[in-house]
Amino acid sequence: MEKLELLYEGKAKKVYKTSDKDLYIVEYKDDATAFNGLKKGTIMDKGIMNNKISTELFKLLEDNGIRTHFVKHLSEREMLVKRVEIVLLEVLVRNYAAGSLTKRYGIEEGTRLDCTVLEFCYKNDELGDPFLNEYHIKAMGLAKEEEVEAIEKMALKINDILIRHMNEKGINLVDFKLEFGRTNDGEIILADEISPDTCRLWDTATNEKLDKDRFRRDMGKVEEGYMEVVRRLC
Repeated sequence: MEKLELLYEGKAKKVYKTSDKDLYIVEYKDDATAFNGLKKGTIMDKGIMNNKISTELFKLLEDNGIRTHFVKHLSEREMLVKRVEIVLLEVLVRNYAAGSLTKRYGIEEGTRLDCTVLEFCYKNDELGDPFLNEYHIKAMGLAKEEEVEAIEKMALKINDILIRHMNEKGINLVDFKLEFGRTNDGEIILADEISPDTCRLWDTATNEKLDKDRFRRDMGKVEEGYMEVVRRLC
């Protein structure tokens, strides 16, 4: 199988076509952004670490009945994935109060929520990925009602699997972002990545942050946080 032309370059990854029309190659970058691209920088070897972590977590989810776009780990920075049409929704799964939730509702950071909260954002960088609800999704034709139900059900199951796994490794899964795609036959499957870029991960004993918040907040030791997640999960 041959790696062909660049199809898409995002903030954290490049996507390439291959000689198989149903398979793409994802290359993870070291570029780091925050606040919808207003803050930019580099985290050394982030692409290598995120590729490794995502590979492990995709395998875990597949072993537990979650269909994903993951096919194979190819190299330090590359994985082979199924071609999907990305659903233009970002799904936020929240177990503890952090980030924008604390600002919107005045909840103290780190407060454990009485139940898991699911939120949707419109995947649109130019608009700043605004929040929306099921009515907006239906009105804008972003996904069918049954697709939204499937996404919600899958997101909650993914959350349960990841919470159990990470707790065993001494990590609290505070919140995380998921993206989904449609296969050729219309099935909704998990896509994108699962890494310290897309998750808030805190040490269970100390609440030390092991994720991109270290970059967002200029906390220092960013690479060390990512490396600790690699050490525990991989």
